[in-house]
Amino acid sequence: MRRKVVTTWEVSSFFGWGVYGLNLALAWANDPDVELVCALGMRRDQIALDAIRHASLDRAFQQSEKLRRQLAGMSGHLTAQTPVLSGLGGDLRPWTMNNVALLGTPMIGVTFFETAVLGPQAIENARRFPLILTGSTWNEQVLRAHGLTNVRTVLQGVDPLLFHPAPAPRTDDRFLVFSGGKLELRKGQDLVVAAFRKFAEGHPDAVLVAAWHSPWPQLARSVEKSNLTAPVVCGADNRLDAPAWAAANGLRPEQFIDAGKTPNALMPQLLRQVDVALFPNRCEGGTNLVAMECMACGVPTILSANSGHLDLIEEDNCFVLTRQDEVRWEPAAAPFGDTPGWGESDVDEAVELLERAYQDREEARRRGARGAATLSRYPWSRTASEVKAAVLEVCAAQGV
Repeated sequence: MRRKVVTTWEVSSFFGWGVYGLNLALAWANDPDVELVCALGMRRDQIALDAIRHASLDRAFQQSEKLRRQLAGMSGHLTAQTPVLSGLGGDLRPWTMNNVALLGTPMIGVTFFETAVLGPQAIENARRFPLILTGSTWNEQVLRAHGLTNVRTVLQGVDPLLFHPAPAPRTDDRFLVFSGGKLELRKGQDLVVAAFRKFAEGHPDAVLVAAWHSPWPQLARSVEKSNLTAPVVCGADNRLDAPAWAAANGLRPEQFIDAGKTPNALMPQLLRQVDVALFPNRCEGGTNLVAMECMACGVPTILSANSGHLDLIEEDNCFVLTRQDEVRWEPAAAPFGDTPGWGESDVDEAVELLERAYQDREEARRRGARGAATLSRYPWSRTASEVKAAVLEVCAAQGV
């Protein structure tokens, strides 16, 4: 009998955790040993896939909906007689689901945290798990520096059926600069806008292509803490109005393209048309899934040399933002708590690298090709295999 492995985060095509869960479900759909069950249920309208792969998830849909109904109306702590992969918050505490804290047999933590300093409560919470899977080498190093040994890094992956180099017809000869990830201080889109605005002064053919949508629009206002850009503009529904914010920062309408809410399966078509991707992110608890997907498509990519990005950077496989200053605002000003381990990329260096990619297209293509070669080693099947091995190892050690 296949062993059910329950996850406590959503399965979706529209945000990072959801894409992680979706690709575990796909990889395990026909696995002889394990299958994924999502404790929150799985909504078909949140999953954008081809018909064949969508059909392969029928059992996962059914099993997940069955568990969701069992948990509906319950509260408190419940123990499942099956392994649970529990998403952990910044204090390394398991997420609750509609007033239910689901405990597993065994319970394995999965985390992408964003600070180099953990408090006593977080350390105590972490010790309760037989194993914690981290999304970056940096996360593992932070945990081990705090005396924790029950930790293992499993990097995220990319879907090689979707994200790979391929020809992409271009409709014009403009220079397209891509920026992706939910709009927030940590992701550094204020740095992107500041750098692009300066770069575009000398390059009227430059266009910023933004994929900043997320289910958490309230995080967008956090970029105002840096004072590099104008206040965030939101629409009547209180969601980010990206074109209006670009305009408020001095970008003309023809200099900005809003990708909006694009499902993961459609991102490759967009990415293969851009000339360079810019990620001056201040911190990544994981490797930055959007950056991985850019590199996998062969897009010349500019990465800040801090935190989880360091797992992606190899010799000449990207452009590197090496100037990493300390973050200069008070920790209380950021909605993410303390900020040790964050890096403040230099706007002028970002402009220099954009200029380099613009002037030497051949070098940019070479770095893009090397980036794609690097990411070819990280398919989601590898991630799923490593997670499965970790789950079965812990189960065997505990005799369950």
